[in-house]
Amino acid sequence: MSTSFLQAPMAALVPSTSVHSLRSKSTRSLKTFCSAKIPNPMPAHINPNDPFLSKLAAAAAASPEAFVNRPSNSGTLPYLDIYDSPTLMASPAQVERSATYNEHRPDTPPPDLPSLLLHGRIVYIGMPLVPAVTELVVAELMYLQWMDPKAPIYLYINSTGTTRDDGESVGMESEGFAIYDTLMQMKCEVHTVAVGAAIGMACLLLAAGTKGKRFMMPHAKIMIQQPRLPSSGLLPASDVLIRAKEAMVNRDTLVKLLAKHTGNSEEFVTKTIRRPYHMDSRRAKEFGVIDKVLWRGQETIMAEVAPPEEWDKSAGIKVVDKFGL
Repeated sequence: MSTSFLQAPMAALVPSTSVHSLRSKSTRSLKTFCSAKIPNPMPAHINPNDPFLSKLAAAAAASPEAFVNRPSNSGTLPYLDIYDSPTLMASPAQVERSATYNEHRPDTPPPDLPSLLLHGRIVYIGMPLVPAVTELVVAELMYLQWMDPKAPIYLYINSTGTTRDDGESVGMESEGFAIYDTLMQMKCEVHTVAVGAAIGMACLLLAAGTKGKRFMMPHAKIMIQQPRLPSSGLLPASDVLIRAKEAMVNRDTLVKLLAKHTGNSEEFVTKTIRRPYHMDSRRAKEFGVIDKVLWRGQETIMAEVAPPEEWDKSAGIKVVDKFGL
């Protein structure tokens, strides 16, 4: 009860000296209560490092009368004006950095998908071999080699090489050769896996994996072809001839490397890539591009299936020379 509530009725019953004495005692009791140390208002489950709550507790300990002598007929809610005080409110940056708001947030942003795959020593080529893709793949291979030169690297390939799906050239053959030369410098095993498609230079990267560790998904497709020239409509005839000679050099290099990794002769490979040559999983294994088809538990069943040539022969269909053009 406040002293103003007690003053009116007591003035009519006791002398003025007694009223003065009671008023002095009430004032001393209020000062004693206000000067007492108020305990920390923060419950045990609240983070004590929160800057706003720390300032609020410090203000309560420094000036307890601000919390005790509240106006009884105020038009605001209890203690609402405390939150309007600029000396008590923390800045938005301090609130954002407080542990109460950020205790469940990560300290750093989440990594992107290539970084998560890289943590598992997985390098994924899912685009044509353009300079940006080559730069990233070469950097990842060098990083994994530096991290652990003994652990294997898993190279997943779903790329159309240096061309698009329609055959238009989008990159130079040197992009594929750059990744190939990096693979050859790896001291660790490189397991290559074809997922989707491996066309042109991407097929060379698939075949360049460690012997016995070259895999292919059952419904992936592989195609080998000669290097393509980009559009040269604005070039003079002499420059077109120079580019054509360079394409022939790249073709000979591709033939030698494919012959090396597939175990075929250069003459056979040259004859095969005269026109685009498509291979499914069975033909790719016969050609020597891969060593195993990743087909869970069905390799025995697929091995017993007759090849398409035998089906054609039993049906009376004559097989023409596929290279006779």
